[in-house]
Formats: sequence, structure tokens, C-alpha cells
Amino acid sequence: MVNPRVHYRIRRLHRFLGVIIGVQFLMWTLGGLYFSWSDMDEVHGDYDISHTSLISPDVDLISPSRVLDSIYMSNQVDSLMELKLIAIMEIPHWQATWHSRGADQSSRKFFLINALTGKYKPPLTETEAREIAQKKFIGPYQVKSVEYLTETNKHHEYREQLLPAFAITFNNERHTTVYVASDAGVIVKARNQPWRQFDFLWMMHTMDYAGRDNITNWLLRAFSIFGLATVASGFTLFFVS
Repeated sequence: MVNPRVHYRIRRLHRFLGVIIGVQFLMWTLGGLYFSWSDMDEVHGDYDISHTSLISPDVDLISPSRVLDSIYMSNQVDSLMELKLIAIMEIPHWQATWHSRGADQSSRKFFLINALTGKYKPPLTETEAREIAQKKFIGPYQVKSVEYLTETNKHHEYREQLLPAFAITFNNERHTTVYVASDAGVIVKARNQPWRQFDFLWMMHTMDYAGRDNITNWLLRAFSIFGLATVASGFTLFFVS
């Protein structure tokens, strides 16, 4: 028979751990339910944006070497990351991504060239960004507001994405915002109400209240250990009672 004093201490430890970890257990469970029962295509905004962007094979495109010559003549290029063909308002453009000399290698620069004329394409204006978003947005909805972003914090729904960008919000039921990067000339992300709910629950799930996406933070590790201790004390109580 287990000593009553030991039994009391185990029960008290279990109750104490339950108070500490109980709320977080609830948030982990709610988050897991939302994640597992959600349509991730809807969360990611895939139903809001048309991803089809076709370029006719009959068009006479300028050589990519002319694009590279234009970049090297007007910029101090350290390294070229990518060169691809994109459509901007149905017109084919060469989009070059590169690093400049002496700059942080995590930063990227973009250079756009009209693939038909060879002319440099300056960053998108607000009018152009609105037109791109409206053409790609699915449904008969109107633009509700436009915001020009040059920086975002760690809790912004467009965090750690290409800047500057236009945030174009539509008046649909999911309150979708389409983010168009002005230098890159493309839609980067679409954020809607399901994604914002997902993002909040993800923050509660990872317990990263500073930046939301760090799943190796010490708070999460500590509560995981507390959780194991709570389960272990519960099993112990079962066998000693």
C-alpha cells in the first residue's frame, strides 16, 4: 500500500500541473481541431485567386541575354538568382532576381523588362496593382481599400514577404486582401478571414508570441515538459489509488 503522504503529494502535483497546463492544453486541442478540419486551399486563399497566366508560344520574345546586359549595365550585381518569364497585365515580361554588391544576401532585388520591346518596366503603380488584383481575383467583387506597404511587423499577416507591396482588400464575405509586390510585378499572397483565424490559433499552438513561427522556443519546450509531467502524474495516480 502506498504511503498516504506520497499519494497526497502526487495528487497535489497533478492538480498543480493541471492548473498550469490546462489552458494551454485547451488551446492545443482547439488549434488541432481547426487545423485538421479546415480546407487548407481555402485558408491559403487558393479559391480567391486565379493562378492561370498563359503566354502565347507565337510571340517573338527578346533574348534573355539582353535582359542580363541591361541589368549589368545599370546595377552592381553580385549574383543572379533567377530569370523567368511572367505576365504583367497579359504582357510577357522577363523578371530577374538578383543580389547587389555589398548588400545583405537575404535581400533580393528585381528587374523587369518588357519581353516584347526590351524596355525597362518600372515598379507597379497603384493603378496597375489594382488592375492585376482585379483580373486575378475570382468573383464579382469590388476593391474596398488599397494600402501601400513599405514595412511590416512580425505579427502582420504579410510578414516576411516581398516589399514594397500594395495591399488590395476586396468586399467579399471572407474579407480577402491581395498583396501585389510592386518591384516583382506579381501577386505574392492572398489573406482572408479563415487564414487569420488559422494564424491566431497557430500562434497559440506554437506559443511563439513574438513572431508566431518559431516552433523551437523555450516556452513551448517548457510547456511540453509540463504536459508530459501532467500525464505521467495522472498515470501514477491511477496505479497508486
